[in-house]
Amino acid sequence: MKYESAFEIIGPVMVGPSSSHTAGAVRIGNIARQLSEFEPAVVRFELMGSFAETYQGHGTDLALLAGVMGYTTFSDEVADAKKIAEERQLRYSFDTVPVGNFHPNSVRVILISEDNKELTLVASSLGGGKAEVQEIEKLPLKFTGEQPTLVFYHDDSIGFIADITLALTKRGYNIARFANERWNKGGKAISICVVDSVVSQSLLEEFNEEVPAITRSSFIQTV
Repeated sequence: MKYESAFEIIGPVMVGPSSSHTAGAVRIGNIARQLSEFEPAVVRFELMGSFAETYQGHGTDLALLAGVMGYTTFSDEVADAKKIAEERQLRYSFDTVPVGNFHPNSVRVILISEDNKELTLVASSLGGGKAEVQEIEKLPLKFTGEQPTLVFYHDDSIGFIADITLALTKRGYNIARFANERWNKGGKAISICVVDSVVSQSLLEEFNEEVPAITRSSFIQTV
């Protein structure tokens, strides 16, 4: 892995002894929250590897919990995440389970709304405060959120990639990376599109109207 600066090696100053276990964990939780279209009522964290072994002593539990409540690595509230979760009546649990063949600092995050909507992702903390999503809804889709990232839930239909590419291009967006995965041919699919500039909520709504195959979309940018 190539680092661009000393900050990427050391990571931001956080509660806990390790940026992998704190800053990276906050970013994982924050990405999950940005991906969800609902306010979570229940959150389950399934931890593996060193996350599972040291999550309490290293503050990983506080970091993940703060992230799913919308806090970032710059938020003072991270240290008080459990107290804030109690005030919000957010129910949560931490379990140590085999998540799969991923980086040792990995976690499956499951967000559930009051009306049983659900979002599941697997992500890893790579060191220096960096995080990488490995799976969304069990589909192998990787991204870090370090660049503006669009996530489209859509029907697997002919011409979708061309339609979304055209919609972005004519608005002046340069596509840095595009990835698509589907559950089955002609069924449901998820695409991620990394672009070079920020996308507004109003623009997302335009995409949703312009590309009929889209069922919902999210814009992810970690901080």
